Amino acid sequence: MIYLDNNATTRPLPAVVAAMHEALTQSWANPSSKHGAGEQARGRVTEARAAVARLLGAQPAELVFTASATEANAMALHAALAVPGAPRRLVLSAIEHSGLVQVAKALAGQGVEILRLPVDAHGVVRCEALPALLAGGAALVSVMAASNETGALQPVDEVVRLATAAGVPVHVDATQAAGRVPVDFAGLGARFLTASAHKLHGPKGVGVLVVKKGAPFESLLPGYQERKRRGGTENVPGIVGFGVAARQAESALAVAPRIAALRDALEAGLGEALPGLRVFGAGASRLPNTACMAFGLIDADVVLQRLGRAGICASSGSACSSGGTEPSPVLLAMGVDVAAAKAAVRFSLSAETTPAEIAHVIETLQAALTPLLSEAFTA
Repeated sequence: MIYLDNNATTRPLPAVVAAMHEALTQSWANPSSKHGAGEQARGRVTEARAAVARLLGAQPAELVFTASATEANAMALHAALAVPGAPRRLVLSAIEHSGLVQVAKALAGQGVEILRLPVDAHGVVRCEALPALLAGGAALVSVMAASNETGALQPVDEVVRLATAAGVPVHVDATQAAGRVPVDFAGLGARFLTASAHKLHGPKGVGVLVVKKGAPFESLLPGYQERKRRGGTENVPGIVGFGVAARQAESALAVAPRIAALRDALEAGLGEALPGLRVFGAGASRLPNTACMAFGLIDADVVLQRLGRAGICASSGSACSSGGTEPSPVLLAMGVDVAAAKAAVRFSLSAETTPAEIAHVIETLQAALTPLLSEAFTA
């Protein structure tokens, strides 16, 4: 199998699996318990919290462990709206992850106004449009650090600057960025930041919300755990795995140039092998591992079927979307027409990707798609 769907999820590292197994068998007590076994489990959580905080440029006390990035995103929106006197209005970029968008839709049904910050043709938010959107006030601006579909890096520093000038806090969804590009919560100046373990070779079922020290915060799940910010017994094995993955990710950042070179080789090779290749977001600074492209107007499902037969894993846009039958809202927001959006296929690499795998993908697609493209051009 050649796995190029790492923006959907990553393979847990052997060290992560081993640490989680140890936590399940040796540190399985409730970390809130005062006896020795509970203190041992609590110590493992504390160690992991420090590692994740270091990766994100945050203080350990600012971290709230959750069950997913989607939950963390929901907590951020809820907390911002719960601040006394906060306007019932949110500003989201037009390319936010579907998990956050669904939360916003539910809030809209409760009377919250949702404004969308547009993006340009490369999938980068248009910061010049933000001041007008904030003129009437807002409880929060939410912008992802990097697109999960195109990999386009967003000007979050400028978003924070403009929002702060308007007196509006910012939430940054760094789920795809963490572990792939440097993240510095302290230097960013945002109020909230979200990340997830399974995007950086950790386990599924554990995410994190970073809350700026001293910021007002009303819990979505009241309780005594996580400094009274999220009730429920902590997922000790998942958090331990997150910590190990975070420590590994710090060193993995050094191989980003090699991954970017493989991504570029994939795009260049397919461009030479197949006519009509279109790479979405190519004009923007991108995550080193992400390539979103269309092969003429061949539907993404057709491409993925042929890849699947060859044991190659990729996806059509976001793995959390409607399953590929609908065009990507992200690409539509970029001005891509419906037919081209339905043709979009995303390849997302990792440190485990090899040059031989990239060469095999190019050869496979050239053999599988050349007849289809020839028919299209002669039709």
